[in-house]
Amino acid sequence: MLHHHHSATCQHHDEGAARELAATMLERARAAGLRRTKALENILSILVASHQPLSLADIAESPELTSGADKATVYRVLVKLEELGLIRRLGLHDRSAYYTILQPGLHDDYLICTQCGRIQRLDIACPVEALEKQIEKQSGFRKLYHELEFYGLCPACV
Repeated sequence: MLHHHHSATCQHHDEGAARELAATMLERARAAGLRRTKALENILSILVASHQPLSLADIAESPELTSGADKATVYRVLVKLEELGLIRRLGLHDRSAYYTILQPGLHDDYLICTQCGRIQRLDIACPVEALEKQIEKQSGFRKLYHELEFYGLCPACV
């Protein structure tokens, strides 16, 4: 059985797959009613190409943001993408948020340091996939998904 972590990681490093995924995400955004703008294209490409969650500053200051969109515009696009379920917002509520792309059928779980705010992908097989299947079977709910975040102190802060 393929674990979603490995397939997601491999996908991030293949440029062709990244371009294809960015195009797919753009189509999904347009189908959901977002206008196709250079800023939207840039932001989706930046998020898809990244193998880690990015902050608003990471995206707004990226050399790949060729549209010249300011921070407020980037933020508005991120909020819309999150509302549409195309990206996931991570992080502690009192710190800057980080954003990562959401792909149907794939997801990552994260470790978040409560002291420095560092975010790290959990590199083990998802601990709740079997539970999710059991819940589907017992509840009758379909297309279940979850977003798992563990909070604690990273090795540098311990």
